[in-house]
Amino acid sequence: MNARFEQRSAQGIVVAVLSAFLVGIEVQPDAALSATLMSQEQATQVVSIRNLSVKDCVVSGELVNNSSRTLRDVQLLVRSTWLWNNEMHPGQDDLSDAVYYTVEGDIPPGGPKPFTYKRPTPLPSRTDGHFEVAASVAGFTEVIPQR
Repeated sequence: MNARFEQRSAQGIVVAVLSAFLVGIEVQPDAALSATLMSQEQATQVVSIRNLSVKDCVVSGELVNNSSRTLRDVQLLVRSTWLWNNEMHPGQDDLSDAVYYTVEGDIPPGGPKPFTYKRPTPLPSRTDGHFEVAASVAGFTEVIPQR
């Protein structure tokens, strides 16, 4: 099946088109790749997260393809934000972190895909604050059939 793949990223609204050429040889690939940057709101219109759950170092939920095209390899940004009990007098350590996690595979148009991300190491357990964990869509590939 011939298809064009479009990589989408929810980081802005600038369009970037990538092309590959070999020196002295004209290349006519079967699939074209382009990258499109879009706002978080635009990305959510294409793919959204529902039933998000965070328990013990495991983040799980379901991705929903809100578009009319197949999506694949959805990239999530999983953020663990450290919140001090006394924000007026925080400690010296910043325990917050973030990681990109790719949910591999295809999501058909209108379809769901469950995901589970398990941290490689547990978050520190402390009495002077707590973590707030969130996940958002950072990018995805949209499969665009050729005519």
